[in-house]
Amino acid sequence: MLRRLTPVLLTLAVVVLGITALAARPDNGAAERSADFVVLAGAAGLRWEDVDPQTTPTLWRMAEQGSIGSLSVRSAHRPTCPVDGWLTLGAGNFAAWNGSRSGEGCPATGVTVEQPDGIGANLPDQEGVVAYNQDRLSWGATPGALAESVRCSVAVGPGAAVAAARPFGRVDRYAPVLPADPARLLGSCVLSIVDLGTVDGEDPASRAAQARQVDAQLARVLAARPPRSLVLVAGVSDTDTPSRLHVAVADGPGWERGWLTSPSTAREGYLQLVDLAPTALAALGRPMPERLFLGRPALSVDGRPDDLRAAIDAPADADREAAAQRRVAGWFFTLLAAAQVALAVAVLPLLRRARRHAGPHGPEPVSRRVVAVVELLLIGAALAVPAALLADAVPWWRGHHAGWWFASVTALLVVGGTAAVRFSPGHERTLGPLGAVAGLATLVVGVDVLTGSRLQLNGVVGYSALEGGRYAGLGTVGLGVFIAGSLLCGGWLAQRVRRAWRPAVMVAVGGAAVVIVGSPYLGADSIGAIALTAGVSVAAAICSGGWLTVSRLAWATMAGLAVTIGFAVVDAGRPEAERGSLGRFLAALGDGTGGLTVHRSSAANFQTLVNSPLTVLALAGAALVWFALLQPWGGLMRLFGIYPAIRAAMAGTGVAAGLGGVLGGSALDVAGAAGALVVPMAALAALRVLDHSTDRTQPGSGRPGDEGGATPPDGPTGEGPSGGRPAGAAGACRSARPDPDGADAPEGAPAEPGRGTPAPDGAAGRAPRVPAQPGPASTEVPAG
Repeated sequence: MLRRLTPVLLTLAVVVLGITALAARPDNGAAERSADFVVLAGAAGLRWEDVDPQTTPTLWRMAEQGSIGSLSVRSAHRPTCPVDGWLTLGAGNFAAWNGSRSGEGCPATGVTVEQPDGIGANLPDQEGVVAYNQDRLSWGATPGALAESVRCSVAVGPGAAVAAARPFGRVDRYAPVLPADPARLLGSCVLSIVDLGTVDGEDPASRAAQARQVDAQLARVLAARPPRSLVLVAGVSDTDTPSRLHVAVADGPGWERGWLTSPSTAREGYLQLVDLAPTALAALGRPMPERLFLGRPALSVDGRPDDLRAAIDAPADADREAAAQRRVAGWFFTLLAAAQVALAVAVLPLLRRARRHAGPHGPEPVSRRVVAVVELLLIGAALAVPAALLADAVPWWRGHHAGWWFASVTALLVVGGTAAVRFSPGHERTLGPLGAVAGLATLVVGVDVLTGSRLQLNGVVGYSALEGGRYAGLGTVGLGVFIAGSLLCGGWLAQRVRRAWRPAVMVAVGGAAVVIVGSPYLGADSIGAIALTAGVSVAAAICSGGWLTVSRLAWATMAGLAVTIGFAVVDAGRPEAERGSLGRFLAALGDGTGGLTVHRSSAANFQTLVNSPLTVLALAGAALVWFALLQPWGGLMRLFGIYPAIRAAMAGTGVAAGLGGVLGGSALDVAGAAGALVVPMAALAALRVLDHSTDRTQPGSGRPGDEGGATPPDGPTGEGPSGGRPAGAAGACRSARPDPDGADAPEGAPAEPGRGTPAPDGAAGRAPRVPAQPGPASTEVPAG
């Protein structure tokens, strides 16, 4: 009865852990009405490096008394050119001006502004722009949604007219430039949008001159601001490639000396351009337009340094890091993919010659030194991504040759990690390197997530604030590494205990990983948590041996569906501003706009599949596994037969990584990151298993003082590694016995290195060979 109830109990445990992790939400506070007037002052291209007490004294004083942050100006096009930035500001959603771009830079787009009555203005192209955004783009933006949410609005300058134009093109009140006394104009409507000018180019003297002009315009706006008003200053766009982070300052009642943030970023000191429209409406106490805004109202949080220079240095440094990350990330993943493909090619002849033949004839074995070097290279390749993540603890981006500094730091960390694995206890065991590498990778990513994911933000293997996809929690590459590392750790630990306890160990380790991935306080990745739940369920179902039967697959599927449905119900019941991605998707399905979400996800999957170097990693790893490791001479099937918990962990990794990538819109990126860790370790373990495939010594139980045979952990049932097949079959007498890694090793299975009598010829950790006996050279038991 207990064995029948075990799948049910484990499924319930996974479901409870998953829903508990996903249901809790941090209290970010709610934006409340804080002003009677809002003035949005924008300057295209304005960055924090342009701000100092001498060049921009007005903006400096405003930043001293207000709240500051780094602004991501992502729009529907990249880079976000000035007209796209102003349009996105007025839409509260990713928008873009219709028209083609001949190059990567920003074309000179002229906006026609007509003034038929001298009070307001008309944009004759606005209706076409609205149709372009709703029919051709996948975000469903409505330009002019901000202006439609207030009774009247003011625009000063052509850029402001783009932001303030209603969907049919009307600007309520318009002035081409600031009048001599702008107080009356700014006080005529509750919302005013002012174009302060542009700061472009890379010449420091030219940028300083343009920043002074912007600051002079801002001084006039602040002198004429209405009473009890909120003034938001933003660098609303890029002016050329590459994209950069820009200035965001809020000054008004309730915005004193803090960091700007928003629920859309969940990161102190960061907000998005799409957050400015809902921030203005929240400050005025106006309701948000339904289904139109993608951003969330910004908030001011404490924790900013008292010294403004120190506070400004933080977003300026983040901008430099994000710019360097863009340059370095591409070649890092390209080199990693090339290195792993080269290693896969190098491993093939070693796999062919790894199996020792018991007869007098056979290929000469590969030199032990060569095998040892290849093993070290495989360990280094598996640790490359965790080392690159840890490299962000060193400010490599501040040097003149940032790429070389990053390469040097990462190489040192790979060498250090490889040495730690090589000299770790139990390295000579078959699963020793696999367990050590999985533990290191899980530790690096897990500690980073538990401490705020600071290494992943703008990191080479993390996520960039310039891309606007994620600002906190667990990124795509980190998710892949954490899935692989945690499941391999669970499999390694489960293999060392009795068969009956293995599902419980796998659920305990995997459940903790689900909590870290899905908790909004930590990983904040609900899709990743759901995918990992499915992977843990599959691993727990088959970790004790046997095939993935229909009943086991059913329980695993039920666990994943139960977590998904449970979280969906909880998330859909929250207020709209507090919903996660799954809750927003369900709401979109309910109101008929779910097709946009599906279209965006499909487009993101396709673009990532075509453009990402991680796709090469995933495909190369899959090719090595399928065409080599899973072949009869590849050793992986023998590894799975002897160590069923490792088979379960790798199967769960494949399920979780595949689901996490497809559902999260990152195609094979999660699988590529997971494969960068799993495939080298699978090749190393397969080499070791093949090397011992003809040993005739009887391994010990792994306990001190027990060097001979032992009673099977599950009692004298005669079960082999398949978890249910009788020991004797086809005339071969095979008895199940434990091995030092906890495997249910069949007769003739490899003797563990480090056990038994000393090896001949001084070979460390090698069990003695026994003369060939009549019959088959090895007694493999197929993976159960």
